[in-house]
Amino acid sequence: MDKEKKKNVVETEMPDSEAAADAAAEKESSGAPKSPQELVGHIRDVFEKMGLDVLATPIESMNPGFRPAAAAQEAENEAEKPGGPLQVVKEFSFKPKEIRDYLDRFVISQNEAKKVLATAICDHYNHVRRCLENPELARREFSKHNVIMLGPTGVGKTYLMRCIAKLIGVPFVKADATKFSETGYVGYDVEDIVRDLVKAADGDIELAKYGIVYLDEIDKIAGRGSEGGGKDVSGRGVQINLLKLMEDTDVKLIGQTDMLGQMQAMMALQTSGKAPPGLISTKYILFIVSGAFDRMREIVKRRLGNAQIGFHAVDENQAADSDAAVLKQVQTQDFVKFGFEPEFIGRLPVRVVLDELDVADLEQILQVAENGILQQYEENFAGYDIELQCKAEALHEVALRAVQEKTGARGLMTILERLFRDFKFELPGTGVKLLELNEALVKQPEVELQRLLQLNEELTAKLKLQEVYEFAKRFEQLHELKINFSEEAALWLQNESGKQNKTVRGFCEERFKDIHHGLLLLASHSGKKEFDFDLNAVSAPSEIIAAWIRDSLKQKEA
Repeated sequence: MDKEKKKNVVETEMPDSEAAADAAAEKESSGAPKSPQELVGHIRDVFEKMGLDVLATPIESMNPGFRPAAAAQEAENEAEKPGGPLQVVKEFSFKPKEIRDYLDRFVISQNEAKKVLATAICDHYNHVRRCLENPELARREFSKHNVIMLGPTGVGKTYLMRCIAKLIGVPFVKADATKFSETGYVGYDVEDIVRDLVKAADGDIELAKYGIVYLDEIDKIAGRGSEGGGKDVSGRGVQINLLKLMEDTDVKLIGQTDMLGQMQAMMALQTSGKAPPGLISTKYILFIVSGAFDRMREIVKRRLGNAQIGFHAVDENQAADSDAAVLKQVQTQDFVKFGFEPEFIGRLPVRVVLDELDVADLEQILQVAENGILQQYEENFAGYDIELQCKAEALHEVALRAVQEKTGARGLMTILERLFRDFKFELPGTGVKLLELNEALVKQPEVELQRLLQLNEELTAKLKLQEVYEFAKRFEQLHELKINFSEEAALWLQNESGKQNKTVRGFCEERFKDIHHGLLLLASHSGKKEFDFDLNAVSAPSEIIAAWIRDSLKQKEA
């Protein structure tokens, strides 16, 4: 008993230096980081092992005097420098008609929509520019010109906004409202769209503050309450969260569920001594929302007392014109009846109704619009050295068929893809240099394709024969063994590939895929690296090469 007490006393009275040394030894043996810099290095190693992108900032000494406010001011000063990210906003000088003229180059029709959008854009960015020039003006109340667009699919809603954002030079991001949820845990958090805007600006937060957010399918989140007893994850809750963003609020650049972003932010603080900016203001971000609003026409008609009752035969074109005219009379009460919160729709003061595209509009898209869909097909065929020429009567026929698809401008791609699918597959490698899109091709594409192939049979045969010799060149480059096809052998390969409906290249690569092993063995015995292939050799390459090897061995033994 006395010995145990004595032992305890000795351990208690151990000098502090020895205890510290033991603790240090224990820490060293455990491998735990001994400093913040080592902790950061440990996290960096974990990130690299997981295959995740890590910050490239070198590990530096800590800066105890760092102040977040000073860092924010420093970033703002950098943005204010000539040529900085705010320069594009400060130099905004477009007039509504200039924006309209620019849009006319890319988007056909929609004259009223172009006028309204151009005016709203100029009002917004002129106010932003003046606020940057005069901070006193920025303190005054200002209602943003957020926009809601109504129109069927394929009429150019998204394309209009992309063109405007490209012209101005501000970041632009598009998202579908259907993927948002109230909490973010079971869907996309509404604040993530602002974070995506920062990504679209290549991480330039100052420039992202003046970007454009475009939300499509906004009508899909209307009228979805919690009548079923479940939690509202996409309707009213999303509208409430969105209306906060559309006014003036601060959004965290790192979401609460973004663990990777939080760890990288901590690493940036530890390594550079500067915390990355944590918030972005939505005060000057312009919000554009759009949707088809299929049920809206009936709501407006009911309010106007023009709802049709009974059976009435109405011409299809007249019905389309009537629907567009009715939709242009939409009011706030109609949106509320549709299922939107009054506060939400009140944040969208600029309302644009886009018209359906008729045959003339679709024909104009094919003929006039810059970067149009027809130019894409011209580039596709140009990749095979085939020139695509289009006749006016053919474009009219394509537009007629596209209207029947009832998908707006997207119907043009549906029709053209259906027409050109077999031509893009069959014509490359046939020697055809010109493809004419005429009325005959639109009405009977299969017949026109066969006619082109028959006209170019002789040239196609020459090209296939040339492919045989090009295969021999590639074989020599790959294996350093030269094979010489006789004329008779080359013709046999050309004809046999056609019988099996294969390209010459594919047929030869399959037929001669293993011969290099035998030829290499033959070369090691005889030193020969050039071989002649006649008709018998290409008809049964494996058997012929095996016979060559046997003869070589006999000669070597003799």
